[in-house]
Amino acid sequence: MSVKEKININKIPRHVAIIMDGNGRWAKKKGNSRIFGHKNGVAAVRDTVEAAGNLQVKHLTLYAFSTENWNRPKSEINALMTLLVHSINNELSSLNKNNVRLSTIGDIQRLPSIVQTDLKNAIAKTKDNTGLNLILALSYSSRWEIINAIKKIAYEIKAGAIDIENIHENEFEQYLETKQIPDPELLIRTSGELRISNFMLYQLAYTELYFTEKLWPDFRKEDFFEAIYDYQQRERRFGKTSEQIEKRT
Repeated sequence: MSVKEKININKIPRHVAIIMDGNGRWAKKKGNSRIFGHKNGVAAVRDTVEAAGNLQVKHLTLYAFSTENWNRPKSEINALMTLLVHSINNELSSLNKNNVRLSTIGDIQRLPSIVQTDLKNAIAKTKDNTGLNLILALSYSSRWEIINAIKKIAYEIKAGAIDIENIHENEFEQYLETKQIPDPELLIRTSGELRISNFMLYQLAYTELYFTEKLWPDFRKEDFFEAIYDYQQRERRFGKTSEQIEKRT
């Protein structure tokens, strides 16, 4: 029996987030430049999107470019932006064919204008699709997101639009980039690194973490299925006891 056949289709996480790590190391092992690794990572994205759609995952967030990545060499950033534009245009027909809706989170205004234009075009052309919501985290970091949310709240308090005593968890979440998206139930990180790298720090409070040694360009559908199956073997208590969970079910 394959791993996919073992998966309980009634216990699929609504939202899976992925830190796609290891492109540079994969390329270095093959004696090539980092951008060679990024280019080969596109195949992993395609496979993962298909796998998530196949299992009827509702939301898939891919950490594609962090605010810290702006500190990388300019040549690598330019190559990444070119690759991003190329990938968006190339995959648009496939997204529509597979009923995938594209959306983004992050400081999109920092991206080159051509990237912004192509992103807006792809988002507009897939907005009516009702299957998987593919979310690209671009120019994103959680500390940026949280500080940005606090600024928005502060401005509204100053304008008298919000009473400070009314700011609770649900209220705060409305100022996050993910306000219309449920928190991830599962986070996958490739390449064997055991950290979350400033990604969805608020949203990952009760997320199950799954780490694999696979470098991102080698990640395929079977690896995604393995992560889902592993997730389904866990008991999610949210601060309660096992006995309380068993009684509830």
